[in-house]
Amino acid sequence: MESVYRVAGIDVHKKMLAVVVADVSEPGEYQFERCTFGAGSAELRRLADWLNEQGVREAVMESTAQYWRPVWQALEGVCQLHLAQAHSNRAPKGRKRDFEDAQRLVRRHVAGELILSFVPGEEQRLWRIMTRTRQQLTRDRIRLRNQLEGFLEESRIKLSSHVSDLLGVSGRRILQALAQGATDPASIAALAGPAIRASQEQLADALNAAATVLPLRRQILRLFLERLELIDSQREALAKSLAESLQEHQNAVTRLAATPGLGVDSAQQIIAEVGPQVASFDSPGQLASWVGCSPGREESAEVSKSDRSPKGNRQMRRLLNQAANAAVKAKGSVFQDLYRRLVPRLGHPKAIWAVAHKLCESYGRSCTMVWSTRSAASGLIPRLSDGALTRWSAISEVSDIKYSYPLHRDRPGVFQRCHASLDDDALYPQTPHSLDSGGDGCLRDLALSGLPPASSTGSGR
Repeated sequence: MESVYRVAGIDVHKKMLAVVVADVSEPGEYQFERCTFGAGSAELRRLADWLNEQGVREAVMESTAQYWRPVWQALEGVCQLHLAQAHSNRAPKGRKRDFEDAQRLVRRHVAGELILSFVPGEEQRLWRIMTRTRQQLTRDRIRLRNQLEGFLEESRIKLSSHVSDLLGVSGRRILQALAQGATDPASIAALAGPAIRASQEQLADALNAAATVLPLRRQILRLFLERLELIDSQREALAKSLAESLQEHQNAVTRLAATPGLGVDSAQQIIAEVGPQVASFDSPGQLASWVGCSPGREESAEVSKSDRSPKGNRQMRRLLNQAANAAVKAKGSVFQDLYRRLVPRLGHPKAIWAVAHKLCESYGRSCTMVWSTRSAASGLIPRLSDGALTRWSAISEVSDIKYSYPLHRDRPGVFQRCHASLDDDALYPQTPHSLDSGGDGCLRDLALSGLPPASSTGSGR
């Protein structure tokens, strides 16, 4: 007798849920049980109890706008959940029905035809909210700065012609004086700091229209400055909360921030998006495919008409693009070498995207070292002898970051960062084969520049 294995399909709407349950272990056509639930808290508890009574092992739902989120949270722990992208469950035109959509979800899920989305745990979802909100505040600040510059130009205040950063220390002092009613150009220009290259005469000429600024314009300027203070205070609060939330993974943030092109802010965003250990992805290639930075393929008759990358995680694509543009400027790094090799043939945009792909796979490869590290610690993988360790690498600690310096005779200025895990302090040496071949045991691609070669002992940073 075959065991019972029940799967639920949930068609999510704003105010109602169409739910079907079927035993997929039975041969032949599935027999579905249908039930309708509301989207409120009481109805979601009733749905969880009903799925428990039915003995449901898995549940699959569509990612309908944001309405799937309360359903997901209510069913976490009840059964294994899957989130399907809506376009992979599209119905034939003119044949769309609520319960039929839920049944189609079950059939296509069992057949492996659905495109499933990655949904992190509750803690990581909170990290995502904080990092994405902070990024949106940064965009709001940039937009506010552009609006402020346009407002000053309309008021015939040519401050941006001589002050590179309107929202810097000197710029804010001048804007505060204008908002509070100052009219003397010379006295306002004297508020500029010594770092301003423009002379006092040039600043006074740029502020010559201060005496003719209308009171209503000064009031609008005060509103701009108040919005700026609010945005800055919210960004600081989010940065503090995020740092406290990631305190457990501080080593991961520190080590990832040492990668060329990345910093603490971008490292926090990457960890919030994919996790500190990338446990949900089987390989670096799968991570790159989910992010959307791997080459695509549209093949027909054994000919690919396009290699455009598929759509993926927008936050990670933005981060990797920015990091790649910065990483190619790190002298002596493999990212700069890769860029210089590809840019004559592919051009700047495609070469940068190839560097972004390399950065993504490097991060994924570094996280796969967790298994080998713990296996070595438990004695499953033999360690190198002292002689082999001396021959292949020299261990140095730089700002609480441990690096391995393989001996590159041809390029002594380039070294390989080869740590055991983003979360572990211990550094376990890898085999010579993994150092040369770039296997899972070595983060070969995260080569940094500016530090001394293997024979030196200084940090260089």
